[in-house]
Amino acid sequence: MNSLVIDMTHGGVKIAVSLAKKDETVYAYDIYNTLKSVDKKMLAVYNVKIIDLDYLKNLNGNLRVIYPVHLPLTKRDIEKYNPSLNYTFLTHHEIIKELLKNWGNDIPKIEVTGVKGKTSCVFMLKEILIDKNPLILSSLGALLYENGVKKTLKQNISITPANIKETIDLAYKIANPVCEIAAGKCDSQNLKKYGCAIFESSLGASGIGDVGLLTNIVENYPIAKNKRTASEAKSQIFNCSIVAIQKETLDEFYKNIEHKKINTFSLNNNADVTVKNIEYDLDKTLFDISYNNIITANGEVISGEFKVETFAPGKHHVKNVLGVIATCLSLNIPKEKIIKGLANYKGIKGRTNKKIIENSTIIEEINPGINTKAIEESINMIRNLDDYYIAIGGDYGITCEEIDESKVSTYLDTLDYNIILTGEVGEGILKKMNKPVKYSKNFQDVYKQAIHNNKNLLLIYRSDYRKLNKR
Repeated sequence: MNSLVIDMTHGGVKIAVSLAKKDETVYAYDIYNTLKSVDKKMLAVYNVKIIDLDYLKNLNGNLRVIYPVHLPLTKRDIEKYNPSLNYTFLTHHEIIKELLKNWGNDIPKIEVTGVKGKTSCVFMLKEILIDKNPLILSSLGALLYENGVKKTLKQNISITPANIKETIDLAYKIANPVCEIAAGKCDSQNLKKYGCAIFESSLGASGIGDVGLLTNIVENYPIAKNKRTASEAKSQIFNCSIVAIQKETLDEFYKNIEHKKINTFSLNNNADVTVKNIEYDLDKTLFDISYNNIITANGEVISGEFKVETFAPGKHHVKNVLGVIATCLSLNIPKEKIIKGLANYKGIKGRTNKKIIENSTIIEEINPGINTKAIEESINMIRNLDDYYIAIGGDYGITCEEIDESKVSTYLDTLDYNIILTGEVGEGILKKMNKPVKYSKNFQDVYKQAIHNNKNLLLIYRSDYRKLNKR
């Protein structure tokens, strides 16, 4: 089998090497010219030839092209370099499913994608499944929990599909250390220290999940240089055995999808998992859950009710909780375990969390994908806004979606609150606003202002994945 792996920036090296280890003939196309010297050496060790697409004219027969879903080239763009080849196209997600086809059959596996709320959902699921020593890939790192204790396998790691396999391989090395195998302390069988796996992915899912959770498509942003959209990429979630999806997202983007096991959730009463009697609070929000005709992994169809108390200060947080509950019910996780896990969830440091500094309450909403809707929902969760500074800003990074400064500035112009813009994102918004607002270059100075003036602070900050101290 001849394979061409495109894009060495977003996991292509891992995929190319994995295929080469199976004695395949593998070519690599570094479309963004970001290949590091150490990765070039790694590819050379496994006889992976780095090529440009012009090289395809030298090939004949079959060629499998493995590409990221956000590739700014069409299949026709690639085929024109050698029209005589017999092409097969697979996404990075699809090849990861193939590479892992014999892995994880004895454990529950969850894949999480969506535009907003992915990481929060992963860590709610972690709390619920903590007794199973979960293996996790998230935007906060590759992690393994043993008896409730976190082990960081790799911190600076992206949520590309290739890093699902990287996370699994890292966990394998911990369970099967070469030195202990050589010393006879353990054998070289595929030992595991985890009893479940939770994988976050930015643009879809590989399909290895027993349940795939699609949190939402609150913004259907363009990808692949406007050739495709987020909803198209994330439709790969339907390759999972069961899909938990927001009802509004299903109706708007995927109404023609055929899948036998879909469980929906919504704040409204037209879904499989719904909610009522919500009592919002910045510490613990209480509400009643009702679920009807949930299709489960073991073939049951279940219905019931229970009460939840968890950290969910805004509507968007409650939606995330509903997605997590739909996922857990799909896996036949007892409701008592769901209730206990959600009660233990306190938010995520570096995402949504609350803290007290001196006399000031600080609410942090930190996310690489902040947009106008997210800003609006964050502001709406605060009751006494006159007591708050609202700081908005952040960094421009390497996510697929960029913030619409004009749209945000138009929205902020309608508000009559104490707004402070900060960072490079805040500076961009400031230039487009009509009303005067304060600006602080360093977001840390906003904390100082709030504390000094005995004000509370809502910080809505777009973080760059590369700046780990703000994650």
